Amino acid sequence: MQRRTIHNTSVELTELGFGASVIGNLYRTTPAADASAAVDAAWDAGIRYFDTAPHYGLGLSEQRLGAALRQHPRDEYVVSSKVGRLLVPNERPQGVDSEGFVVPDDLRRQWDFSRDGVLRSIEDSLRRAGLDRLDIVYLHDPDDHWRQAAEEAMPALADLRDQGVVGAIGAGMNQSAMLARFLRETAADVVMLAGRYTLLDQSALDDVLPAAQESGKSVVAVGVFNSGLLSREWPADGMKYDYQDAPPELVARARAIAEVCKGHGTSLPAAAIAFPTTHPSTVNVTLGMRDRAQVTQNVELQRSAVPRALWDDLRCQGLIRPDVLTISGTQGTADHPAAGGRSAAHDDGTRGGSSPCR
Repeated sequence: MQRRTIHNTSVELTELGFGASVIGNLYRTTPAADASAAVDAAWDAGIRYFDTAPHYGLGLSEQRLGAALRQHPRDEYVVSSKVGRLLVPNERPQGVDSEGFVVPDDLRRQWDFSRDGVLRSIEDSLRRAGLDRLDIVYLHDPDDHWRQAAEEAMPALADLRDQGVVGAIGAGMNQSAMLARFLRETAADVVMLAGRYTLLDQSALDDVLPAAQESGKSVVAVGVFNSGLLSREWPADGMKYDYQDAPPELVARARAIAEVCKGHGTSLPAAAIAFPTTHPSTVNVTLGMRDRAQVTQNVELQRSAVPRALWDDLRCQGLIRPDVLTISGTQGTADHPAAGGRSAAHDDGTRGGSSPCR
C-alpha cells in the first residue's frame, strides 16, 4: 500500500487508515474477537496507520487497538490518538454511556485543553494502549475551546514534537473553518477533516484546503461516507447523513452521483473513498472498520480503479463543485495508476487543460 508523508515531518501514512472508533463499541457491541480480527486483517492488507481516541468507548478503543498491535514491531506502524477529553470517575453512573458507545459509564469525559490536561491525557492513553509513544496527537473537537486549545494545548503538543516525543500534531473536527485557523495560526502539522470534503460536501474548499496548500501542511480525511449515505452502491431512504436521517434531496443527489459512477464502471462507495485524495493536500483516508469483513470490503474499494473522467462528468452535471481539483498520480485512478508518493502537480479541474463540458 502506498504511503504519503505528512508535510514537514517524518511521519508516513499508508493511503488507507484504520479508524478504531467502532471497535470501541460505537452504536453497538463489537465482540473482542471481532475487534482483534479487524486489526489483524488491516495489518495483513498493508494498513499501517491506526487512529483512536479516549472518547471512543471511554478508553475501550485504545485498549483493544494497543493489545492487537502489540505483536507487531513498533517502528512499522503509526498510531494517532487525541487529547481534550480526560476520562475521570463518573459520580452518577446510569449503566451505559450516553454518547453513542455501548460500554459501562463508570467513567465520564471532562473537557480539558490545558497543558497539564494534554500531558495527562497522553500519559493515560499510553497506559491504556500499552504503547511507548504516540506518533500523532490531535486536539479532539475543540469547537468551543479555541482559546485554550490554541494558546495552551497546541504549544504543549509543539513542545513534545520538538523534543521528539511525538512525530506530528494537529486537530480533528467535524467543521473546516476552525481547522483552517489551526493550520494558519498554530504549530499544527496536519488536520483530521471529518465529512467536509466528500462527494456531497465540498465546503472545505472554502477554508481548510486552501489553508493547507498555502501553509504547506497536510489533511487526513475521515467521514468520507457522510455517516452512511455514500456507503452503498445505491443509497436508500432512511440512510444517515451527518448522524441524522438524510433529507430526500440529498438522497436524490447521492443516487444521481451513483448513476454516474455506474456509467464509469465504478461504485459510489469506491468513488467516495477516492474523492478526497483528488486534492493534493490529502495524505490519507481513514475508515472505521469493525470486523474482518469490513476491512476486506474497504480495502477492495480503496484499491479499485476510479476513472479520472468520473470527476469531470460529475463537475459537468453540477454534482460536485466546479473548483474541485484533481492531481496526477493518485491512487485509485484508472488512467493514472499509483506512483511512489504523491505528486504535487494538479490540473485546474479540467482534463488536458481544456474543458470536458460541451
